[in-house]
Amino acid sequence: MFKAHPSLLVAAALLMGSAAAHAASSCSSDGVPRPTVLLERFISAECDTCWADRRTPTPPAAERARTAVLDWIVPSPLGDEAALSAAARRDASHRLEDRTLPQALPAPTPQAATSQRHAVPAAQVAAPARLRVAQGPALSDYIGVAIDFTPSRALAAQGPFVLWLALVEQLPAGVEGSPVPRQLVRNTQRHEFAPSPNGQPSQRSFDDRRVFQIPNGAKRERLLVLGWVHDAQGRVVAVAQSRCQG
Repeated sequence: MFKAHPSLLVAAALLMGSAAAHAASSCSSDGVPRPTVLLERFISAECDTCWADRRTPTPPAAERARTAVLDWIVPSPLGDEAALSAAARRDASHRLEDRTLPQALPAPTPQAATSQRHAVPAAQVAAPARLRVAQGPALSDYIGVAIDFTPSRALAAQGPFVLWLALVEQLPAGVEGSPVPRQLVRNTQRHEFAPSPNGQPSQRSFDDRRVFQIPNGAKRERLLVLGWVHDAQGRVVAVAQSRCQG
């Protein structure tokens, strides 16, 4: 889902690979309240009226502070002729087909949108797994990103796990014609992880460093990373979102 020159991968490793640089990253989920709900909204690339619809599902006031939102633009057979084609991504289709979703969602029809809400189980809210995401500064058209996941021993038994990391662009209400705030998916990576509770430390946790390409038109100052984890039953057991400090 991404392409990066080897030198950029090396740069990302230098930027985010050491423990000191990792801890000092200015854009990470460190200290950010953990979302306990993930709301995914899917819009057909043909449906510009869906993008501008004031009835778009949004978190209720009581859940707003603890809800992470993802907006996916699903590619259309019309290709570049579709109204929202510039923001459409094939990984939106892959997400709809993902076996880790609690129930299969059909791709939105040309003039429709769909959504799905995932709530983190109460047990994981009370005793959360360690999930950390981070991002480095943009370099040319690329940005270094990281995800780390360490389940508790009890949670590890619910694996294997699927981890998603998304580069998203925050769009305030009123920007790009949307009446509601958006978190538009710009790039993603999907991982599978089966922890070994009795193995070496490296086998009990997952971490990944890589480079995402920044799509044309994305505003770098609006970018953040959002990660989430599904267990073997398709439940979202952890969500983390970055915030830039300073």
